This record gives sequence, C-alpha cells and structure tokens, in this order.
Amino acid sequence: MRGEVRAIKEQLGANWVSVYGSEVGRLRETAEEALRIGLAVSLQPRAFDQPQEDALEQLRQTAVEAERLRAKYQPEVILVIGCEFMLFTPGIVPGANFFERVEYLTKGEFDMAELQRKLRIYIAKAVKVARGNFKGRITYGAAADLERIDWSLFDIVGLDYYSYHADRAGHAKELAPFRRWNKPIMILEFGCCTFTGAPELGGMGWEIVDYEKNPPEIKPGYFRDEQEQADHLRRMLEVFTEEGFLGASPYTFISPDAPHRKHRRYDEDIAAFSLCKVIRQTSSDPASKYRWEPKKSFHTVSRFYATC
Repeated sequence: MRGEVRAIKEQLGANWVSVYGSEVGRLRETAEEALRIGLAVSLQPRAFDQPQEDALEQLRQTAVEAERLRAKYQPEVILVIGCEFMLFTPGIVPGANFFERVEYLTKGEFDMAELQRKLRIYIAKAVKVARGNFKGRITYGAAADLERIDWSLFDIVGLDYYSYHADRAGHAKELAPFRRWNKPIMILEFGCCTFTGAPELGGMGWEIVDYEKNPPEIKPGYFRDEQEQADHLRRMLEVFTEEGFLGASPYTFISPDAPHRKHRRYDEDIAAFSLCKVIRQTSSDPASKYRWEPKKSFHTVSRFYATC
C-alpha cells in the first residue's frame, strides 16, 4: 500500500487521492499514509450490499477516524458518505444484491419518484451521521446520470461521471445543471476500461467478462486497447479542467482483482478501469504476490498533471 500511495504522488504526480473500501482500519491506514506524504484525501466507506443500519455504523466509524486525521494533518480530509446508494445499498431499489438492482433499473419498469424518495430518506440519515462525527467538508459519490441529490446538504457536489459524448459540448451541457447549487464540483470517479469501444460503455465496461466461466473469460469481440483508454482519460481531464472543477479522480489506480494475462480470453485487465496492469506471480491464484506496470493511461494522466 505504501509503495502504491507513493507512486500516486511521485510517479503519477497527483495531489489528491480518493481512498475507498469496506474495512475501516485499512481505510484509516491508507489515508494516513497519503496524508503523511502530503496528499489530500477523500475518504469513503463503501458498503457493498450491507443492510442500511450496518452501513450507517460503518460510516460513523469512518467519520470518527476521518476527524482524527483531519485534526492531525495539514492536507485536507474530505469525507465521502458513500457511493451510488441506489446500486450499492439495499432498501432503495428492489434487489438482493448489486447485480439484481442493476438488472431492475435496466428493465425501466419502475416508479423513479418513489426510488428517489427512498434515496433522499437514506441520504438524510447518512448526512446526520457524518455531520455528527466529522467537522470537515463532506460530499457523496452520486451516479450522475441516475440519482437526484439535494446538494444543499453537502459542502461539495460529488459525481461519479461515466457519460460518453462525441464532443466536449455534450459533456458541458450535461454537467451544467450541477452548477446551480453554487458549490465546488468534484468528480470522484471517471474513466473507462481498456478495450476498443470502452468509453461508450462507460461504467458498465466490466460486463464484457463472463463470470459464469471458471476462470472468467472476456467475451468474444473485445480487444485490448490501452490507447483508447488513455485518449478518453485525457479528453475528460481537459473537460473537467475547462469546467473549473475542484478535482477529478480517475477510476482507478490499480485493480488487483483483474489481473493481466497474455491470452486475450483470460486477460481480465481488458475489463479493468485501472491505470496500471497487475501481473500475478501465479495468474490463477488471486492471493499470490503481484507487481504492477503502468498502462498508457498512466503516462497520459501523469503528463497532464505535470502541466497543471
């Protein structure tokens, strides 16, 4: 972890890192290492399919740790109360798990007003927990094209933004409504996977993997394309810079659960959003040691940061 955080600062040239996860202790350790070497941090507990009460308790614990770090270090600590609750959190959209909720929403037969009402109720609870334990700025990782958030509750408008437009004007038009809140806008996630056509699939790029196979296989017709990923990230960074946003964090630095393999069919890194490819010591063993190597997108983002 320490080596990867140092690489984000020293090799990638970032000044802020978005730290998310489900174990509060690991969140704290990673955030503290980033702060110690001078990176600002946004800290986000990610409660994947946890019951709402459990997720709120996880948020409370994270907020307590985030406040301790905020008081101790000079770089800013921002608390992100969670991510895309409609997809990640039970009790808002029908479905026992993330995949069932995605399927429910893709069918299009639902009462969106009722879903948004449930989302607002849960967000209000989460904001109360966050404000009661953390004195710094807070935000939320909203699915930009799905969730309608009352941003008056937050200090920063936080977006997970995976939309695709052929020109920059399309992005500017889609993002313009978020300005009405007169708050800083931060892109907490953006990017695409590493295959031809990935930008058009946006945040659903992972669907090109057939996880019913053992080991998982890349579906036919998808081919590794590091340049397309790199070009898309550069275009989006240019958009966000022109828009004057507070920050933009590519999703993601590394994906240890999607290792690179030489055979296209088993190269899970094709379906990874990461700036680095992970090479396992034993490719069939997800617990084996790994090394990482930068993709073209890593170098593209690093060059862009160097000009900022």
